[in-house]
Order: sequence, then C-alpha cells, then structure tokens
Amino acid sequence: MDEAAALAIAQGLKYLGAGLAMVGTLGAGLGIGILGSGAVQGIARNPDAAGAIQINMILAIAFAEAVAIYALVVAMLILFVGG
Repeated sequence: MDEAAALAIAQGLKYLGAGLAMVGTLGAGLGIGILGSGAVQGIARNPDAAGAIQINMILAIAFAEAVAIYALVVAMLILFVGG
C-alpha cells in the first residue's frame, strides 16, 4: 500500500469515528422530545403545577443537551486534534 492510500484510509476512518461519536446526539434529541411531551401532558392534566413542571423540564433538558455537546466536542477532537 502506498502512502497516499494509507493517508486516504486514515482520513476516512477519522471521519467515520467522528460520525460515530455523534450518535450520542440521537439519545439527547430523543430525551428532549420525551421530556417535552411529558411536560405538556403534565401541564395539561394539572395546570396549577405548570411552573414547577416547567422548571424541572428546563433543568432536565439542559442535562440531556449536555450529552449532545460532549458528543460534539469528542467529534471535533477526533477531526481536528487527532494525528
């Protein structure tokens, strides 16, 4: 295998690794959707508790979004820092 082919394979594997690192964002998106759905249903069933439900929903969404941000950081590290 010549040097150009080896570099092409290494670059392709780097892109594959970054793409696989971003799979974590699927879970975050799903979690945020489920949280939003649950919050809307909870507010619809008990409108008096809307404030408490909304605060807890926003906090949980922030934690779920943090996972997606970590996945993005790992993907960026793979793409731009890896040799």
